[in-house]
Amino acid sequence: MKKYVLFLMLLQIPVFGQWNTSAIKLGAFFPSSAGTGFIVGYEGSHFFDPQFSFGWSVDWYHSNYTDATVVNNANTSYGQTGNINELRAKTNIHDFPVMAIATVRFPVTPVSDVYIMGGLGAEVLFVNYNNFVDPTQSDFKTAFDFNWRIGVGASYGFGKKSEVFGELAYHSSSPSWNYDGYDKNNNKVTYERIFDMSGMMLRVGVRFYY
Repeated sequence: MKKYVLFLMLLQIPVFGQWNTSAIKLGAFFPSSAGTGFIVGYEGSHFFDPQFSFGWSVDWYHSNYTDATVVNNANTSYGQTGNINELRAKTNIHDFPVMAIATVRFPVTPVSDVYIMGGLGAEVLFVNYNNFVDPTQSDFKTAFDFNWRIGVGASYGFGKKSEVFGELAYHSSSPSWNYDGYDKNNNKVTYERIFDMSGMMLRVGVRFYY
């Protein structure tokens, strides 16, 4: 009998190594610079045992907003000039974080668990913004930065190969670029435009096992 049980246990070892998952996530992101926006993501993972998985993720976040930092800097450098500085600060961004993700799960019931996750990666930000000299014209820039993320979540299985989940995470990154401009005394100045993409992220999704 003992030999039979040991044989079954040995059979299960490679099974865990074959677990792969694909997940779709939808929700809201609250970065400091851009305010609340919609975020959608994909995550693929591989289970090394029933509690630990490692994989990768990619997300897309979009926001169309007025950059308060640009308004404040323009007001300080040039003085208040009606709504011209607000027009200069109109910004449309598309953010794409790409990360390596590790997750540790803690079973609660046979069909539910809670988990903690962490990730490291890089981020590319596509930015359409109004030209500072002529705000009726738009410009385009790409900004980069490294990023990290930590979070917690809970999942509930509704089939042998699928589950629904919800998660709350904190994401951190600050893509930026430098540009030349002039102050109110017409002196040439180098500015750095920073997009603080750090903030909370709240999402729900569905995960499939195969």
